[in-house]
Amino acid sequence: MKISIKNILYIAVVAFTFGACSDSEFEKINTDPNRPANVPTPSIILAAQKQLVDNIRNENFSLRGAQLFAQYYSQNIYTDQSRYDIPRSYADTYWANAYKALNNLNKVIKLNTDEATKAVASAGTAGSNANQIAISRVLKAFTFHSLTDVFGDIPYESYGNNDPDFEALQQDPDNYTPKYASQQKIYEDLLNELKQAADTLWKYKDQNTFGNSDIIYKGANESWARFANSLRLRLATRIRAKAPELATQHIEAALAQGVFTSNAHNAVFRYAANAPNEAPLYRATVTANRKDFAVSHILVNALKGELGPFEQEDPRLRVYALPNADGQYIGQPYGLPLEAGGINGPTEISLPGAVVNAADFGETLQEYAEVAFLIAEYNNWSDAEYRSGVQASLEKWGIAATVAKAYADGLPPASRETVLTQKYFALFTQGLEAWSEIRRTGYPTFLVKPNDIVWQRTTSSGTTTYRFDPIFGDGIPQRLFYPAKEQSVNRANYQNALANQGDDVITTKLWWNK
Repeated sequence: MKISIKNILYIAVVAFTFGACSDSEFEKINTDPNRPANVPTPSIILAAQKQLVDNIRNENFSLRGAQLFAQYYSQNIYTDQSRYDIPRSYADTYWANAYKALNNLNKVIKLNTDEATKAVASAGTAGSNANQIAISRVLKAFTFHSLTDVFGDIPYESYGNNDPDFEALQQDPDNYTPKYASQQKIYEDLLNELKQAADTLWKYKDQNTFGNSDIIYKGANESWARFANSLRLRLATRIRAKAPELATQHIEAALAQGVFTSNAHNAVFRYAANAPNEAPLYRATVTANRKDFAVSHILVNALKGELGPFEQEDPRLRVYALPNADGQYIGQPYGLPLEAGGINGPTEISLPGAVVNAADFGETLQEYAEVAFLIAEYNNWSDAEYRSGVQASLEKWGIAATVAKAYADGLPPASRETVLTQKYFALFTQGLEAWSEIRRTGYPTFLVKPNDIVWQRTTSSGTTTYRFDPIFGDGIPQRLFYPAKEQSVNRANYQNALANQGDDVITTKLWWNK
């Protein structure tokens, strides 16, 4: 294989910036593992993890999509995406890159199941075949869950289920026209995939798999088992209204086996401080030298105690946002018309905080605070888990334990509103999950709705009132459009999906939300 000077330089940069890994480990991240000659499975898992997190937190899908839908951020120059004018290219790219990551994860599974390659796949520090397969199944479940929560019915593939509707990821020959599986089938199978993966990883909980090539957990099997069960808890809760018996079964089993119990278990992919592996928000703002995204007035005012059920200032305000030039925390009004988008300059409003916008930011896939809130919900809004979740969230963001506990102890009692509002605060930066929970629960109730007043600006000419007027839809989008390519290349299955789910528009609700 010929290696270009460009690739050699790239490998050198990657190895330098990720000091926790050896030169040989991060040399692999520049290799295309989709059809490799002899690429070690740790190389493939490293590439797949970065592909997965880059995709779910990229500028277009996350910053101009899910995080705006959750109203964490507000655009302060161009405001079209804040008002739900979502370019179809955002969905196209998100879909394509997710399936690239899934193909890489599937390659790890194939190398560990093929009799001709399984011995080589488990050589050295890679870990046993069974454990590599189990971790890949967890990451596949996370990726498919993220896809179906954006689109609904999608092409799906399962390791443990040969359902004829599961045709995605088929190769040799490639299947360019896979069926779309129903979201109901997908969720049911994801729960089983996570159960089986957790069973394996818990059985071998003291073993290490993938070593330092695993950026998320450094190969710790027990942490992966807890992540699998915590995802089960999330997914089962999401479909509890649609399939209560199945949801209860998985929730009870996941809790019994073991979920996250502290921030030490959080699933986090940490980026590097130097190019080319900085965090997505940093690349979209600092690297690109842009200030398009400010913290929204919704989030800032709620954290100040001026909006919603909490009256005291939240210590996370000073982490999530920067003060403006006058030392004040001022959120950018959400969803302004285009002509008003640039009135407030970057020095007048609160931009993302330094911790949030660090080059080496750790993107969270799931955390203990979320698990605590899920348990509180399952236990009829139990108070102990609610306060534990709040304290854990504050500590995750660097708030001292004594301050975090005092804040949590001073909150009003647990209820549907207080638990879900605190969950919303905790999910900051995790745009897709926050958007999904807003769709599922309707909380927090103080989010901007069509025709709400978002800003009243007084000048010498008088007072101008700005209301929220979406360009498309009648509120927070329920999904994104399918990729345009699917309509031509896979038209028959695309049309079957629409017949099952509803029109390909942003107002069509997903199965778990109908």
